[in-house]
Amino acid sequence: MRLPILSLNSPLYSTMASGSSSLMWFRKGLRIHDNPALEYAAQGSDFLYPVFVIDPHYMEPDPNAFSPGSKRAGLNRIRFLLESLVDLDLNLQKLGSRLLVLRGEPSEVLFRCLKEWNIKKLCFEFDTEPYYQALSSKVEKYAASAGIEIFSPVSHTLFNPADIILKNGGRPPLSYQSFVKLAGEPSWASCPIATDLGRLPPVGNCLTSEVPSIMELGYEDTLKDERIPFKGGESEALRRLRDSIADKEWVANFEKPKGDPSSFIKPATTVLSPYLKFGCLSSRYFYQCIQEVQRNVKKHTSPPVSLLGQLLWRDFFYTVAFGTPNFDQMKDNKICKQIPWKDDDELLSAWRDARTGFPWIDAIMMQLRQWGWIHHLARHCVACFLTRGDLSVHWEKGRDVFDRLLIDSDWAINNANWMWLSCSSFFYQYNRIYSPISFGKKYDPHGNYIRHFLPILKDMPKEYIYEPWTAPLSIQVKAKCIIGKDYPKPVVDHGVASKECKQILYEAYELNKRLNGEVSEEDLKNLRRKLEEDKRLLPKSTNKRLKQTTID
Repeated sequence: MRLPILSLNSPLYSTMASGSSSLMWFRKGLRIHDNPALEYAAQGSDFLYPVFVIDPHYMEPDPNAFSPGSKRAGLNRIRFLLESLVDLDLNLQKLGSRLLVLRGEPSEVLFRCLKEWNIKKLCFEFDTEPYYQALSSKVEKYAASAGIEIFSPVSHTLFNPADIILKNGGRPPLSYQSFVKLAGEPSWASCPIATDLGRLPPVGNCLTSEVPSIMELGYEDTLKDERIPFKGGESEALRRLRDSIADKEWVANFEKPKGDPSSFIKPATTVLSPYLKFGCLSSRYFYQCIQEVQRNVKKHTSPPVSLLGQLLWRDFFYTVAFGTPNFDQMKDNKICKQIPWKDDDELLSAWRDARTGFPWIDAIMMQLRQWGWIHHLARHCVACFLTRGDLSVHWEKGRDVFDRLLIDSDWAINNANWMWLSCSSFFYQYNRIYSPISFGKKYDPHGNYIRHFLPILKDMPKEYIYEPWTAPLSIQVKAKCIIGKDYPKPVVDHGVASKECKQILYEAYELNKRLNGEVSEEDLKNLRRKLEEDKRLLPKSTNKRLKQTTID
C-alpha cells in the first residue's frame, strides 16, 4: 500500500528520538556516491533523517502552461526527478535508511523538522542558483540561531565558483581560457572519490512516506504512451557512465562540437547531462573516470573540445552565473549585449510548437517536446533560428521554453547557452548562422530524423524533405502532405529574414559600443524605430554592408 506524502501539517513523529540526530536535506545531489554532505551527516550520528521536500514553487500543476507540467517544469523533467527519488530511496534502503518525502514551502518544512526531530547537525549540498541561495540563507539563519551545526560542501561542480572569483580579483572570468588558467587542476583530482558508503544510521522514530507518483501530484500522465528513452536515477547514471567509458577510443577522440544531431536511435553523446543536472552523477567522479581512460590511451583530444573539456565548460558557466548579477536577463546584466529583440508571440508560438514550416527546426522542437532532450548541435540550430538567425525573438523567451521542456535544464548553463547562441554574450560572430535547411541535410540527407519526429512528412521525397514548400503540388498530393494545409508554410523567407537579423545585431553592437554598454530602454526603442524606418525606406542599402556566413 502506498503511504501518503507528508505535508507541512502532518505529524512528523510519534516520539522524539534520544541521541544525536542529523538531517540530510537533498535538493540536487540525488546520489550516494561522492556525496560529502551525506557522509558528514552520517558521522557520529545516532539517527539520520534523509529528507526531500516537494516544493510547490517547482511542482504545483499549472493547467495554463503550454505543455503538461508545473509552472516551471514540463512533465518529462518532473517524471525524471521522481524516478531519481525512487532510485535514491532504494539505494538508501540498501544502507539501512530511507528517503523521507515531505511537501510544502521548503524553509517552513525544514524549520519544523529541525525543531521536532531535535536535529543537532544539518547537511546539504551547496547550490549556486539564486532561488536556492536565498532558501539556503533562510534555513541557515534559523539553524544557526538554534545552535545547529551546518555543513554545506561544494560537490555539484568541480571547483568552488567563489574560489575562482576570488582568484580573479572578485570578478568572474569571462572567457573559457581565463577560467581554465585560473582553475588549474582540481585539488581532489588525484584522490580517490568515495563511491561506496557503509551502513547509515537509522531513521529516527517518525512517520515515513514514499515518493509520489505523477498522478498523486495532481498531473494526468498524458505522456505514458510516449515514454522518453532516459530514466532518472543514480543507478541509471552509473550504468550509462560505464557504457560510455567502456568505449575508450570514443572517449579519447570525443570532439565537441562535432557529432550528429540527427542521430536519435543511438544519440551521438553520453546523454549524461540530465544526471549531472540532478546530481544523480557526480561531475567529480565523471572527471576521474575520463582521466583514467586518458591515462591508458596513446593520444586523446584536449579541452575545450574533449569530454573533460565539457565538464570544464560546465564549471565555467556556473562560475560566471554565480558572479554575475541578473545573469538570467538582458536588462541590468553587465555582460549581456542590449539588443532590440522583437516581441512577437506568434513567431514564438510557431517555433515552440514546431510550426515554423522548416522541417529541420520543427523536428528538433518536436523531439524536445516528446523526449525532453536534444543533441547540443540541434539546440544550437533552433536557438540561432529563434534569435539572431531568422526570427529575432528575445533569447529570454527561448530560454523559458528550454527551461520548461528540457530534462537537463540547468539555470546557469541554459542562460549562458542562450546568451552565447544569440550573440548576446561570450560569442559575437553574428555573421555566422546555422542554415535551417542545409545544416541538417549534411548529417541526414534522406531526412530520416524529420520523418520520425514529423510523420506528416514521412512520404515526402528526399529532394524536398528539407524544403517541402518547393515540391510541386503533384508531389505534395502523392506524399499526402499539402503545404499550407497539412504542414505549414515557412513563417519567414530565410534569405530575407537572416539579413534583417544581421542588420539588427550590427546596429545594436554599434549602439552598445557607442554608449559603452550603458544602453537604456529608450535607446532600444529609438533603435527599433530607426530599424523599422530603414527597412521601409532603404531595405537594400541597410543590408549592403553585411557579410553573411551560413553554417551548413
